[in-house]
Amino acid sequence: MKLQDSIIKIKGIGEKTAVPFAKVGIHTVEDLIQYYPRAYETYGEPVELSEIEDGKKYAVQGYILSVSAVKRYAKYQVFTVQIQVGQDVMQGTWFNMPFLRNHFQRGAQYIFRGIVYLKGNQYRMEQPEHYTLGDYDRLLHVMQPKYPLTAGLTAKMVAKAVRQVLDGGEICVEEYLPEDMRGYYGLLPEWQAIRQVHFPVNEEEMRTARNRLVFDEFLLFILGIRRLKESQGELPNEAKMVEVAETERLIEALPYKLTGAQKKVWKEIAGDMAGDHVMSRLVQGDVGSGKTILAVLALVMAGCNGYQGALMVPTEVLAKQHFQSVSELLDEYEIPLKAVLLTGSMTAKEKRLAGEEIACGTAQIIIGTHALIQENVDYRRLGLVVTDEQHRFGVRQREMLAGKGLHPHVLVMSATPIPRTLAIIVYGDLDISVVDELPAHRLPIKNCVVDESYRSSAYRFMEKEMAMGHQVYIICPMVEESDEMELENVTDYTKKLQKILPGHQIACLHGKMKPKEKNEIMERFADGEIQILVSTTVIEVGINVPNATVMMVENAERFGLAQLHQLRGRVGRGKAQSYCIFMSGSKGKETKKRLEVLNKSNDGFYIASEDLKLRGPGDLFGIRQSGILEFKLGDVFQDSKVLKQASEAAGKMLGADPELELPEHRMLAERLEQYLKKGGENLNL
Repeated sequence: MKLQDSIIKIKGIGEKTAVPFAKVGIHTVEDLIQYYPRAYETYGEPVELSEIEDGKKYAVQGYILSVSAVKRYAKYQVFTVQIQVGQDVMQGTWFNMPFLRNHFQRGAQYIFRGIVYLKGNQYRMEQPEHYTLGDYDRLLHVMQPKYPLTAGLTAKMVAKAVRQVLDGGEICVEEYLPEDMRGYYGLLPEWQAIRQVHFPVNEEEMRTARNRLVFDEFLLFILGIRRLKESQGELPNEAKMVEVAETERLIEALPYKLTGAQKKVWKEIAGDMAGDHVMSRLVQGDVGSGKTILAVLALVMAGCNGYQGALMVPTEVLAKQHFQSVSELLDEYEIPLKAVLLTGSMTAKEKRLAGEEIACGTAQIIIGTHALIQENVDYRRLGLVVTDEQHRFGVRQREMLAGKGLHPHVLVMSATPIPRTLAIIVYGDLDISVVDELPAHRLPIKNCVVDESYRSSAYRFMEKEMAMGHQVYIICPMVEESDEMELENVTDYTKKLQKILPGHQIACLHGKMKPKEKNEIMERFADGEIQILVSTTVIEVGINVPNATVMMVENAERFGLAQLHQLRGRVGRGKAQSYCIFMSGSKGKETKKRLEVLNKSNDGFYIASEDLKLRGPGDLFGIRQSGILEFKLGDVFQDSKVLKQASEAAGKMLGADPELELPEHRMLAERLEQYLKKGGENLNL
C-alpha cells in the first residue's frame, strides 16, 4: 500500500463507506494518517459529587433509584433518571434517546460520565455516557482519540482505519528532517510521531508527538513563505506614484483627526508606492484602530496617479457597504475618481457593465469579493490591491495578475492581535506596519462577564437599547443540537427568543446557510429591518452596522479570548455607547479568570498575550483562536515557542544552503515541493 493509494484499499472501507470519509477530505491513505485527533478522552477514576467543580466532566459511580416516563415536546423526547451517588442524588437526562429508558432498571449499578452541573443543591448530567463497572475498568486511564466527524462517520471508523494502516507494516513514512536538526530540537522521527499522536499511551507521549508534527507544519509554512518572497523578489515598481494633493485634502477635510499611528503608517504606505520596489505591506491594527481610511487613502493615491486600485473583502455585504461609503466620500470631497462594485451575485448585465468600466479605465477604484481577480476581469492599469488576512494574497493570485502584465502593490489589512515577534515570522513575505492607537472619537466598549442568573436582566437591557432604535447581536458557538445540550445553538435559540421577546424582528445566521441566504440576512440587518441577529462566528468579519450597540456571547468560555475580542469589534462602530455581555455557562474559577481579561481591557494585543499566559501549555487541544492561519494541529498563539524554533531552524538551514541542494536537505526539499504543489495551506499558493 502506498501513501497516495485510495482509502478503498484499506480493509473494511468500500465505495459506500468511503463517502463520509471523503466529506471530511480523506481520499488517500496519506489524508487518513494526517487526519489528526482534535482531542482525547481520558477515562479517570470515578469521583464523589462533593468533589466536583460545576460545569466540568467527571465519571461517577451510582445505582438507579427511579426512571421517569418519556415526555414528548415539540422537538424532543426526554426522560430522566435519579441516581444515588454515595450520600448524594444526581439526575441524569437523555434527549431523543427513548430506547435507552428500558435499559435502566432500578437498583442497577453503572458508571455515568459527562459534564456535571450544580444548581442549588441539585446535581445533574445531560446525555451522560454510561458503562458497566467492568467495561469502564477496561477504559480507565486509556487515551481515546476524538476526531472531527460528519454524518455517517464515527470516531470508531476513523480509529479502526488508522490503526490498520499504522499496524499493517506495509507503509512507512520516510524521515525527511536532518538528524542533527531533530536532535537539537528534541524531535521524534515523523513516523513515530504520527503513530503516537493517534494512539498515545499517556499525555507525555501525545505532547512529544504533537510537538514534532506542529514543528513540521510551521517549518514547511515558513520555508514556503521564504520561497514566496524569493519568487516575488524585489520586483521593480512599475506603478511608481507620487503623493497627490487629493489625499492631503481628504485628510484635512475628514470630520476627525488621524491619530499619530495612522499618520505614521500612511507615510510608510505612500513611501512604498513611490519607492523603487513593489509594495508588499501588512497593516496590523486592533479592531477600530482606523485601518480602513488608510486603505481608502491608498486607493485615492493610486487613482489620482492614473492607476486603478482594487479593494477585495470577504463578503458581498461588506463589499456593498465599502462601495457605498467610498462613493459618498469621493462625491462629498469632490475627488475626481469613480468607484465600481463587482460581486458574484450581480446580474450578468451588471457584471458586464462593471467589467467594461474596469477594462477601459473609467473606473479607478474597484471594490468587491474574490470576483475581482477572476480570469475574465481585465484591468486597464491595476496598480494596487488591498485585501485582508482572510484573503492572503499568494503566488497564484499574483501570477494570475502578472499574466495580464500586472505587478500591483499589495496592502494586507489585519485585525488579528498577534504579537509582533510572531507576526514577523507568520507574515515573513510582508513588511509590517502597526496602528497601535485608537481614534479619540471612539467610545470604549463597556463589558461584563456574567453567568446564567443574569439572563433575564440581559434581555431587559436589550429591550431598552432596541427601544432607543439600536440593534443587537447574539453569538452562539453552535448551529444545531449536539450531545452537549448545554451549548446554545442559533436555530433553537432564535425560536426561543421570538417567544421571550415578541414584537421584535429576530433572525439567525450560520455557516451552513447558502451564500445568497446569508447575504440577504446580513443586508436586512445592515438596513435595520432585523433588530436582533443570532449568529455563529460567521459574523466575525464581513459586516459593519454602526447602529448595533449590544453584543451578547453565549457560552463565552468556548471561544479564544482573541476571537472574542474580534467578535466584540462588531459593536462600538457608531456614536452611541456600546456594550458586550459575555455569558458563561461555566462557574469554574479558571474560566472566570480568563474572561475577566476581556472585562478589564479593550486592547487586543494585551488580550492575546494574556490569553497565552492563562492557557499555558496545558490546553493544546482546547480553544483555538480564529481569524488567522489554520493549521491541522498548530496554533500560532498556543505554539508560539515551536513557531520560533521552526523559524530559527529555517533561517539556519537557508543561511547554509539557500537552495536546499546539500545531500542532507534533499528529502526536505522534496517534501517542500510536495507541500507547495498541494497548495501550501495558508499560503494560497
